[in-house]
Amino acid sequence: MVIEVDDTSINTKTQNAGEELIVHAQRMRMGLALIAFIAVLCRESSSAEPIIPGLFSKHPLTKVQVGELLIGELRCAACHTGLRQSVVSERTAPELANVGGRLNPEYLKRFLSSPEAAHPGTTMPDLLASETPSRRDQIAEALTHFLVAQSSSKFQADEIESKESTNGKELFHSVGCVACHAPRDDADKETTNEGVVSLEHLSSKYHRKSLGDFLYQPLRVRSSGRMPDMKLTLDESSAIAGYLLKERNESAKQLETQDKLVSEGKKYFQELNCAACHKLGDNSAAETRSLSIADATRGCLSKTPSKSPQFNLDEAQTNAIREALSSKTQDDTDKTRIALPLTAFNCIACHIREDYGGVSEGRNAHFQTSEKNIGDDGRIPPPLTLVGAKLQPVWMKKVLFDGESVRYYMFTRMPQYGERNLQDLPECLGRTDTLPSVDLKIPNPEGQSKGEREREKVLRTAGRELLGDKGVYCVACHSFNGKPSPINQGIDLMTTYQRLQPGWFNEFVRNPGKYRPRIVMPFSWPGGVASHTTILEGNTDQQIEAIWYYLSLGRSAADPSGIRGQESKLTVTDSTRTYRGRSNVAGFRGIAVGFPEHLNFAFNAETGTLTSLWQGDYIRVDRSGQGSGSFNPASKLVPLHQDVSFAELPDETTPWPLRPVMTKEQPVNQDPLYPKSLGYQFKGYFMDDAAIPTFMYRFGEIEVQDRSVAVALGDKWVLERTIQFVSPRDQTVWFRALVGEVEAESKREFKTTNLRITIPVAETLVRSLAKDSPASELLLKLSIPQNKSTLTFTYELLAK
Repeated sequence: MVIEVDDTSINTKTQNAGEELIVHAQRMRMGLALIAFIAVLCRESSSAEPIIPGLFSKHPLTKVQVGELLIGELRCAACHTGLRQSVVSERTAPELANVGGRLNPEYLKRFLSSPEAAHPGTTMPDLLASETPSRRDQIAEALTHFLVAQSSSKFQADEIESKESTNGKELFHSVGCVACHAPRDDADKETTNEGVVSLEHLSSKYHRKSLGDFLYQPLRVRSSGRMPDMKLTLDESSAIAGYLLKERNESAKQLETQDKLVSEGKKYFQELNCAACHKLGDNSAAETRSLSIADATRGCLSKTPSKSPQFNLDEAQTNAIREALSSKTQDDTDKTRIALPLTAFNCIACHIREDYGGVSEGRNAHFQTSEKNIGDDGRIPPPLTLVGAKLQPVWMKKVLFDGESVRYYMFTRMPQYGERNLQDLPECLGRTDTLPSVDLKIPNPEGQSKGEREREKVLRTAGRELLGDKGVYCVACHSFNGKPSPINQGIDLMTTYQRLQPGWFNEFVRNPGKYRPRIVMPFSWPGGVASHTTILEGNTDQQIEAIWYYLSLGRSAADPSGIRGQESKLTVTDSTRTYRGRSNVAGFRGIAVGFPEHLNFAFNAETGTLTSLWQGDYIRVDRSGQGSGSFNPASKLVPLHQDVSFAELPDETTPWPLRPVMTKEQPVNQDPLYPKSLGYQFKGYFMDDAAIPTFMYRFGEIEVQDRSVAVALGDKWVLERTIQFVSPRDQTVWFRALVGEVEAESKREFKTTNLRITIPVAETLVRSLAKDSPASELLLKLSIPQNKSTLTFTYELLAK
């Protein structure tokens, strides 16, 4: 490309030395303008507009709504006032506190110099667009030194194993990454660059550990959830990182910061108003400016390089933003409050709602299942049409905020976006999605009326028969109470009553194809007529009511005819063994840990509690259930308790918050948000080199790491439990250490009939559990200091 510059107006023959300087200055200005112009052209030819993946899916938004979404996603409100409040949660910029340890300094410098050149499609604006190349490089280098100097660790490249890369490729293409990122071909090159967040830059940006850590807990760095938590284990995160970084930059070096450049970088950080989006130390943002009187053809929306941030917007994006800014009204109906976040978070890449969204043809093959006989319903995430009328409000929150899942056979995972980012969505869906109400009456087996008790017996018998192989045979394709069906392993039927609303259940079983056109589920009441006329005299309404009641019985429901089970015994050899599954001794999210020393314990991840210990054989596993199967100790255990371990008590007389217990008489969980309502949240666990797990969870503001290990005490083995706290402030919490007939042996030693516990120095309280009962509980009043602290407990099994 040749660009001609007409400089004939410049008098090059002047005799005056002052005039010669003027001519030289004019030529210099023209040359610099030419360089800046060429730089703009080069950037435009090699970069992409900011990518919001949902806007490239089949979305329902109007042009004004697209503009409003872009205004939010590009963080216009960070610098401007006069904007309408977005119905989508604020998109926050990445955390920079340890960016120098996460990112390659060379990449960081290139990205700061020209964001769209280093990472095409980024939403980070170019703040140096009007600068010359040398000036851009100078500022970017200083900023890099400043940011690296704020970091507690240094960037360091590491090795990648071929096995990691292979496993990572399978995970990347199956768990859901390809919903927002391009699938890769056999040469591991992205198959498309349209509407996807490109990852081609990663090999020059991260090292394996830093990328693996980010994939494991992305919300720590990017809290607004646009990069969601895919519920990966540490090993899975590391494997995907190894796959994506296979062609990493081997020459990556640590940056030795220079004080002069650090000082200059801090100055540029302030001058460029980086703090408007990135909170870092004591750096403050500049005052915001109103857009109410702004010229929408200039500044950030102009193609001409200026001191304003440049977003490399394409024409359609620019026009949408301008139209949104000029619009006098805002559509804030619930329908819009649903459509905007579903687009912003790209939920519509996997889910259909009404006439928008759904898996694209190019990604369809990457949605897979272990239960192929179930058909597309076994591999494609469920539609969101009428989901507000389908799911119980509590269950919807569990799915969105707690990672609850019932489709274990579906390889694609439901991402976790962070509760703050979707907190209004469940209520909006509940108000918008409605179905005709239906009253599926639940009989009381202990009712005062003889007719009520007789009705309960009839419905219980009929419900069990209908579910089994003598009825409509639901258990042919659905597991039941953790036990497998003889044919296909669909969703466990015992989750039905907790998950579904009765109105949706009633309509769905009558006509499954109405909501899932390609479903393989048979029609047992075609046209509303029962196919089994001998049960409840063929009364469709009563049959459906009987099934609903039977499923409400929970774990007390007897197995329908056609269900079979099998059990196996697991042993521990020369390394620690960890097993996850449902358990009577550790709840629905139980974890069993066995040590080579034949000491074992169970942990309830749902409440954050060490629930039992036992010496001897490890566990027996019922392999007949969904997933890995349920477990129970293979030797006699010493139970502790399964309630939450930590609580805030107003005073010493306040009862401990106990978990709801379901019984035959009370089969329904009366407090489904326990223990989340108390501030508890399980965050997963990681293994050390000895395969010993460390459990991670949160209680209120306190981050907790909980690790137990077998240690020698004389001629026996005891369990040493170390709990590490990270708290943002000094605070007091209570810890429930022991339950039973508790006896104090000293200030730090307490015992029950079968167990002795040694506690750290703390204020203690032993109090009775009930009047006229010998059982009591040992509570510790813990003073948790700000920042990091550690407490150690020892558990010793006692011989009778």
